[in-house]
Amino acid sequence: MYPNLKLQLWMSGIRQNRLAKMLEIDETTLSKIVNGFRQPTPEVRGRIASALKTDEKWLFQTIAEKLDRDDPSQKLDESPDRTPRGQKTENRLQPARHGANPA
Repeated sequence: MYPNLKLQLWMSGIRQNRLAKMLEIDETTLSKIVNGFRQPTPEVRGRIASALKTDEKWLFQTIAEKLDRDDPSQKLDESPDRTPRGQKTENRLQPARHGANPA
């Protein structure tokens, strides 16, 4: 995800659909870029930065990159299970079991 991109959109008062029209790209494509589900091409990154009048490198900085820059000792845990070892997980929500009779 690109939190600076979301912030800059909010600060500039430009909605995603308007920016997509300005850039002549599909709204869904831009949404996926903003939310980190799609990597923009270098050309699209430049066009977005230019339209938002901001620095491209800052605009597309990820959370992990920001953490590494601010405090290299605090790495972002990207593992699927975020429970520290040895900690009980019984308070977590469990997926519903369909078709099972409650005991």
